[in-house]
Amino acid sequence: MATFILRRLLQTVIVLLIVTMLVFLIMQLLPGDPARIMLGSEATQEQIDLLREEMGLDQPLPVQYLHWLGNVLQGDLGKSLYYKDAVTGTIATRLPITLQLGIYSLLLALLIGIPAGVIAAVKRGSAWDSAVLLISNSGISIPSFWLAILGVYLFSMQLGWLPVQGYVSPWEDFGESVKHMLMPIFVLALASLASIARQTRSAMLEVIRQDYIRTARSKGSKERLVIVKHALRNALIPIITLLGLQLGHIVGGMVFIESVFNIPGMGRLIVQSILNQDFIVVQGCVLVIAAIVALVNLIVDITYSYVDPRIHYE
Repeated sequence: MATFILRRLLQTVIVLLIVTMLVFLIMQLLPGDPARIMLGSEATQEQIDLLREEMGLDQPLPVQYLHWLGNVLQGDLGKSLYYKDAVTGTIATRLPITLQLGIYSLLLALLIGIPAGVIAAVKRGSAWDSAVLLISNSGISIPSFWLAILGVYLFSMQLGWLPVQGYVSPWEDFGESVKHMLMPIFVLALASLASIARQTRSAMLEVIRQDYIRTARSKGSKERLVIVKHALRNALIPIITLLGLQLGHIVGGMVFIESVFNIPGMGRLIVQSILNQDFIVVQGCVLVIAAIVALVNLIVDITYSYVDPRIHYE
């Protein structure tokens, strides 16, 4: 196990290093001069050239990359061209909101998706099974941004049950925070919930056909014990694999969801920074999100061995 963890840690570091290179190169290819953006349209060419020299933008790209990477390793992601603040500080104020939205969405998807898939598999061919398949296929097919707009129109504008948009910290007013976050969390969780339910159903159907399940039943074990202890535990392996993929879906969906519901998180910050040509902030946001996704996937890989001891990595 220790060897596997060290190997995966090394792979994660390499992946993040490659991500930093790609992010840096993509930002360099985008139109716009950071020095000109910072000084404004009234600046002279001499002032722009002087600032470019101060920022190191006149250096070759490899030198610029190594300088930027060195600053990143020290926790310095640069200075925002638009907000004029440190990117690290700007991200620090937005990241907790995005984590709150993402974690609650994933928990909701798990708490509903896994039981729904298990019951659908156990009651294969029933009305419940048909309903789970219908909802799963619909949830996967419907785009998140369209569902978000529909939810705002129906539950906010027509029925008036929930706020149209905005964010309230749970530390300020917990009740209002729940009202503001309820619809974004549900919209963001729906596609993941649908995928998890469908994957759980498929995995459970495969597992409950195995000989050891029939053996457990023939020994007089209670059906609930057979399903939970024997079947579900072995069916969790592909579900855990799916979680890493769903994290990427949730991260991508946050860009649209936070924009539609006016939530001041990382997704909305990325959109605003792109519109403002604040590429340094975009660069920092993408790097932080990539680091979080890589870390979660590392945790998912390590979790395999605890779910199923038959798996050996060394």
